Amino acid sequence: MKINGNQITPGMVIEHQGGLWAAVKTNAVKPGKGGAFNQVELKNLIDGRKLNERFRADETVERVRLEQKDFQYLYAEGDDLVFMDTDSYEQLTLASDFVGERAAFLQDGMTVTVEMHEDRPIGIKLPDQVVLEIVEADPVVKGQTAASSYKPAKLENGLRVLVPPFIASGERIVVDTNEVTYLRRAD
Repeated sequence: MKINGNQITPGMVIEHQGGLWAAVKTNAVKPGKGGAFNQVELKNLIDGRKLNERFRADETVERVRLEQKDFQYLYAEGDDLVFMDTDSYEQLTLASDFVGERAAFLQDGMTVTVEMHEDRPIGIKLPDQVVLEIVEADPVVKGQTAASSYKPAKLENGLRVLVPPFIASGERIVVDTNEVTYLRRAD
């Protein structure tokens, strides 16, 4: 599907220079002189290269539709992560580097969305929020500050986040998997 260069938005996948690129950031620029353009930061989905490109409004690019399939996380095997297709029960093995540092958020039985292009995995989307237990939190020092302050805490998956002073070790909290930040206490 062809789209104009000014219609590119973050998250969109386009075909450019013979490869698949995901738009990371976009900025519509209207200079005082000359035509408007869209400044787009692209990331290559195959090898991870980054590229800054200008697309004028009259340029057309090919938008790529990725097939999205739900997979269930089963287990980690060495440096590989094993997922199961929830429809066909076929297993898919992905390198932990493919998922990146967010692999720490994977929990047994968690449903993730894998984006495929011509039956080849291109990207993976984890749930936006997960519930994790705090295994270690610093004690609060009373009168430390008048403004709101946060303290470091270690989660059960080994990651560290900043939490409000009232959160103690052993509590379960909701964590944003994209920003790796504390959102609220778990119910």
